[in-house]
Amino acid sequence: MTVDVLENPPLEGGGPMGSAPAVRPVDTARLRRIVTEDYGFLWRSLRRLGVPEADTDDGVQRVLGVLARRLHEIAAGAERAFLFQTAVRVASEMRRSQRRSRLTLADGDLHDPHDEAPGPDAVLEQQQARRLLDQAIDELDIDLAAVFVLFELEEMTTAQIAVLLAIPPGTVSTRLRRAREEFKKTANRLRARHDATRRNA
Repeated sequence: MTVDVLENPPLEGGGPMGSAPAVRPVDTARLRRIVTEDYGFLWRSLRRLGVPEADTDDGVQRVLGVLARRLHEIAAGAERAFLFQTAVRVASEMRRSQRRSRLTLADGDLHDPHDEAPGPDAVLEQQQARRLLDQAIDELDIDLAAVFVLFELEEMTTAQIAVLLAIPPGTVSTRLRRAREEFKKTANRLRARHDATRRNA
């Protein structure tokens, strides 16, 4: 794992306009602990929010750069919430800038770099399901995708998601219901197209 922000952490803070900046050294021990504990979660989140595998490391660096600059503002215990909220914004920016029509994932693109590599049989069995899953999530609005990813893939509760995203539990439930409806429609459409392609092959 290469995390540039740990090698050269930025100084935090800044003074009033026209005055010398009030720099604040970054708490590198705390920063390193957060990265160690949540790197895998952050990497998976960016991938599942539609950031291509080739750009995920760049997205991670962007999120961690924001984390390092604002670390002094984040209360103890709120680090993961801050990471995910920042990841949602970064993923949204990257999705818009790429303006890709649809992401086609290669085998194992959702593999967490901290996990052991799956065997070849498992990869073959999961290939089609993963491609379908990721294409369907990629077509969701970013706010719906965030709730869907946390509930269905990270297996968080509605209450936990509400805290993580700083939104009311009712909003989580509404977004989750909409996300499931849209995901189901998109997945059915993609599956039908896949089946038609196989029949015509």
